[in-house]
Amino acid sequence: MKLPFLGVDFVVEALGEDDVRHLPALHAEDFVRPWTTHEFASLLEQDPVFGFAVRQVGTRNNALAGFVLARLVAGEGEILTIAVARAHRRRGLGRDLMEAVLRELHAQRAEALFLEVDETNAAASALYRRLGFREVARRPAYYEHTGTTRRTDALVMRRDLR
Repeated sequence: MKLPFLGVDFVVEALGEDDVRHLPALHAEDFVRPWTTHEFASLLEQDPVFGFAVRQVGTRNNALAGFVLARLVAGEGEILTIAVARAHRRRGLGRDLMEAVLRELHAQRAEALFLEVDETNAAASALYRRLGFREVARRPAYYEHTGTTRRTDALVMRRDLR
């Protein structure tokens, strides 16, 4: 699906094998301990795991602007991780990635989608609430923050799909 934004076109498509080497750098923009290329490759080899990439059309190799990984097990989907490059935030790309996952889960007749988000990530929490997610649990002191001893809770969120 093509997504125009202020004269820049983006496209959301299935994550490809060649994308794996670019995922750790994007992941590192948001996470204290970003996943490695090997960890991403191992995940994507698992049958219930799938992913989508959002790319900037017309750039060298249609540069990766964001991605999402999810899985579907026993009728329930789970967002494993999602990241959008800082340079491309506030353009709706995270929403577009989430909507791609929701479409896939709908096609697979999933019953619910779960995710977790740092309680201090107001932008992501607001997006998830707009998409119909509600908080169902907390994981105390789940996230650590670089250079501090501070830890914050993970909000566990759910969206019913039926």
